[in-house]
Amino acid sequence: MRDRPSYLSPAGDRHFDGLADKFSESLYGAFRGELRLALLDRLLPEMLELHGQPVLEVGGGLGQLAGWLVERGHAVTLTEPSAEMLDRARSRLEGQPLTCLQASLQALPSLAPGPWPLITCHAVLEWMGEPRAALATLAGLLAPGGQLSLMVFNRDALRLSNVIKGNLEKALADRLEGQGRRRRLTPMSPLTHDQVVTWAAENGLAVTAVAGVRVFLDYLRCAPEEAADRQALLELEWRYCRVDPHWRLGRYLLYTLTRPEEPAS
Repeated sequence: MRDRPSYLSPAGDRHFDGLADKFSESLYGAFRGELRLALLDRLLPEMLELHGQPVLEVGGGLGQLAGWLVERGHAVTLTEPSAEMLDRARSRLEGQPLTCLQASLQALPSLAPGPWPLITCHAVLEWMGEPRAALATLAGLLAPGGQLSLMVFNRDALRLSNVIKGNLEKALADRLEGQGRRRRLTPMSPLTHDQVVTWAAENGLAVTAVAGVRVFLDYLRCAPEEAADRQALLELEWRYCRVDPHWRLGRYLLYTLTRPEEPAS
């Protein structure tokens, strides 16, 4: 037990107690976080059927997505294993009609069994020791006809990024995963599109929509600083985020996975 890397749970998942400031500054304190949220604001209404249904938000982090859903009339149960992250989310969403639950993904079948008509799980599976089992758990929480909005860190994009940065030996050896040690934020379990499609099918889920998030930004030598350039990049990202082959190289892959309705008896 003494040799277990820091920041890992007993299940081998990466939690973010002690890392909330770094997480917030690294992601949402930069243009890449702003761009990600702007793209989700456009993509989610197109990729999901949203009609004010209850939502289970898994690994809700600092609460950005939960706040977006609450603003659109959804009753949200935000779950997050990190007490520090959950406290930040509570403070950010104070006064909003929201249920907060400190819980790991593995605990949700007993603590928030549903079944749920809509589950959101964004940028969580890549921080888990067993992402395949995690997706099976999420599938088991979905109601017939329910939707899972799943966003994962793209392994193929991580490889390309390493090549562009000159990390050729690392890319050649396919040593792309982080180890969950110290304060570094390289995901331990980046996923491929084929893995998501295969695991979804194993659990009776259909892939009904897919998009790439940040298909261009992460390959630029320098992020744009001028407002006009940032707006132009946002429009490029939006234009091509669902166009093959561009979506396949998004830093994140965003899916809508749907459980079929139960056949009429």
